[in-house]
Amino acid sequence: MKKVPIETFHIIGISVRTTNENNQAAKDIGELWNIFVSENILDKIHNKIDDTVYAVYTDYESDYTKPYTMLLGCKVESVETIPEGMVVKTVKKGVYAQFIAKGDLTKGIVFEEWQKIWKANLNRRYTTDFEVYTTNAQGPANATIPIFIAINT
Repeated sequence: MKKVPIETFHIIGISVRTTNENNQAAKDIGELWNIFVSENILDKIHNKIDDTVYAVYTDYESDYTKPYTMLLGCKVESVETIPEGMVVKTVKKGVYAQFIAKGDLTKGIVFEEWQKIWKANLNRRYTTDFEVYTTNAQGPANATIPIFIAINT
């Protein structure tokens, strides 16, 4: 883990309200990814900077054990045009702890990294956390997925 300064940016995409209780998030997030891919959401986002996909975790009710919102989308230059059925979320400037999930995406490497994060002694802000899926990382067999956790410094 290393600490990384992040500047404010905006993400437009689709979202779901979920919880880690009773494995609900695994179901909800899997369904959200299926919608994102099957409905070609990537191509429907206006003003996107590139095709990097962000998985954003925000609107925490409390901590990771309580409900939160998960959004899949892209970083955008402007939030003036939000396509119907999509939302905008802001990742605020701050210091983030960076973790890296490496390996085969189909083997649950991102979830395994989250389990480490939940057990880590981090002074989390529970504002906005996110994963970054670049076009290079979107090949499932040998992916490198950075995960950024908002922390207090």
